[in-house]
Amino acid sequence: MTRTRRARRTTAATALLALALVGCGGTDDGTTAPETTQPTSQATASAGADSSDGGGASDGGGASEGGGSAQGGHQHAMNGGAPPAGITDATDPTFPVGATVTLTADHMPGMDGATATITGAFETTAYAVTYTPTTGGEPVVDHKWVVHEELEDPGEAPLAGGTEVVLTAAHMEGMAGATATIESSTQETVYMVDVTVDGMEMTNHKWVVESEVQPAE
Repeated sequence: MTRTRRARRTTAATALLALALVGCGGTDDGTTAPETTQPTSQATASAGADSSDGGGASDGGGASEGGGSAQGGHQHAMNGGAPPAGITDATDPTFPVGATVTLTADHMPGMDGATATITGAFETTAYAVTYTPTTGGEPVVDHKWVVHEELEDPGEAPLAGGTEVVLTAAHMEGMAGATATIESSTQETVYMVDVTVDGMEMTNHKWVVESEVQPAE
């Protein structure tokens, strides 16, 4: 092999080595180029869930309410509306309209201990009922409360436990027109309240009974 060929091969090898070193060296300023990461599907799903709004205060994820558990995710309206026709105002309620009170009811998460304002006080019979929503889904067990004036042609109050009735109340989607069974009743004073539960402001929420209300601390 001649000296000229050796020189050419040496020069070519040197050039290849230089190219390899440049390829491994990163950016021109000696730093490594940052990697571009893509959001995971879990993060995207989480962001979508956080942006959703159910439009009402939820009773939670279970099918029963007894003992403070949930009501199948059914949602109370933010504005409960006017009291039903025919209901009688309480003449001398313990907590008059405008009074600030503390709730001890556990109808939905965040209600027990919440501060509320009385917006109505009534003399009636309140019932705990079990019903299947007209929209389908699991039965709502031991829902508290509907009042006698929110039943279709109920007859004389109080109705006995086990009586089958048709609801005219529209506290939650699928309630109006549903067939229900009376679980229990009370003839305590019944109140409508303005209350904030889990960050959701509800006006004229129906209902809480007197044993579920205490003077504000």
